[in-house]
Amino acid sequence: MKPFKAPHKSLGNLDAGAAARLIAASADAALVIDTAGVIRDVSFGSVELSKELQARWHGRPWLDTVTDDSRPKIEALLRDAAADAPVRWRQVNHPTAIGSVPVLYSAVRFGDDGRVVAVGRDLRAMAALQQRLMDVERSMERDYSRLRDAETRYRMLFQLASEAILIADGSSQRIVDANPAAAELLGSSVSKLIGRPLAEQFERKSSAGVEMLLDTVRAAGRADDARLRLATGGAECSVSASLFRQDGASQLLVRLTDIAGGALRAMGPQRGSRLLEAVENSPDGFVVTDPSGRIQSANRAFVDLVQLTNETQAQGESLDRWLGRPGVDLNVLIANLREHSSVRLFATTLRSEYGAKAEVEISAVMVNDSRQPYCGFTIRNIERRLTAATRSSRALPKSVDQVAELVGRVALKDIVRETTDVIERMCIEAALELTKDNRASAAEMLGLSRQSLYVKLRRYGLGDLDAAVD
Repeated sequence: MKPFKAPHKSLGNLDAGAAARLIAASADAALVIDTAGVIRDVSFGSVELSKELQARWHGRPWLDTVTDDSRPKIEALLRDAAADAPVRWRQVNHPTAIGSVPVLYSAVRFGDDGRVVAVGRDLRAMAALQQRLMDVERSMERDYSRLRDAETRYRMLFQLASEAILIADGSSQRIVDANPAAAELLGSSVSKLIGRPLAEQFERKSSAGVEMLLDTVRAAGRADDARLRLATGGAECSVSASLFRQDGASQLLVRLTDIAGGALRAMGPQRGSRLLEAVENSPDGFVVTDPSGRIQSANRAFVDLVQLTNETQAQGESLDRWLGRPGVDLNVLIANLREHSSVRLFATTLRSEYGAKAEVEISAVMVNDSRQPYCGFTIRNIERRLTAATRSSRALPKSVDQVAELVGRVALKDIVRETTDVIERMCIEAALELTKDNRASAAEMLGLSRQSLYVKLRRYGLGDLDAAVD
């Protein structure tokens, strides 16, 4: 604190009434305390604060008006004031019927008889802002975590995919991303492909076919596969494209398949074997099925997830045997794959052979191979990063999105009933906590009779009903 340079000259002969008005106007709470630490006068800056504290402090020791953890701070304030030490601000908490009120105090010795004036600032508005800031930060961290996880999965699938894939800007038709398989098929590198026109990757004779394909995709969203020759090597490829929007801009997903040898052959046998080995040893489950959902092959992680002994036990079985709600989730996945060719972050549950359930996310793709179409499913266990609010159907949803996640796993009537029960239980627990387990006050706060409150306490197993109530 920086004191006035010339208080006697600037303030003049300030009488007690003017000093009292000045102190009351500059503080949310002002106390006059004698040498014994007893409050001799009180002033509040607002009626709301006075009602909140229900202040009858006149004649009481200042120590008795605060919570136990704040008593050392009051003693330090009085000790510093008596010694004319530099002014320090300390936060203390005043207990109320429904919690506590944080107030920031400083104390100054006033007069020759050792009296102390303590001025306080109500910190509830600042505490509310800090809580809102913390809530927003936690929400942003959750969003960033989801984005990082999605980006990691996308990059891994994009880089390891055996099919050559290009992503081009919908308006300029310039390549904005390409996977290693596409770079190898086009005889270039990923860095050199980015920014180049898509049409440059094909022979001039195929330019009309490229334009027709892209025009059809922009108009209808999808188009039939076209056979075009590459500019490098002149190999004939089957080209398919689809349109999607990202951040308000149109983008084209272009897939190239070497008709002569297939995308995997174009990558070379060594790289193809590395890809298969990486998928086999991936920590996420990976399953290849036919278009009806019957398993053709599965990696070790999936075998562990469903608690089987080996892959042979899963082959020929329908994925529906372990996936979510029987006859529902797999049908939804297959229908979306047939319509869109891919599905991302489909939330469901996975049942093991011994009845254990795990929350999982599924990303899937359908490969429309002319010889035999097949589907690939990446299954990730997300139990560890689920919050307590989304881990089970009995937890209270914090948002509409989390309520939507329960749809398909839990019947509507169960969602409504369980959510209502959790809200009711939380309200009762909050009321008991705010009233320090005073059942009569809690019932009044909730708008219930005491008998109705006891019925609900027994229903939820709250409190000791055999003990004295109040």
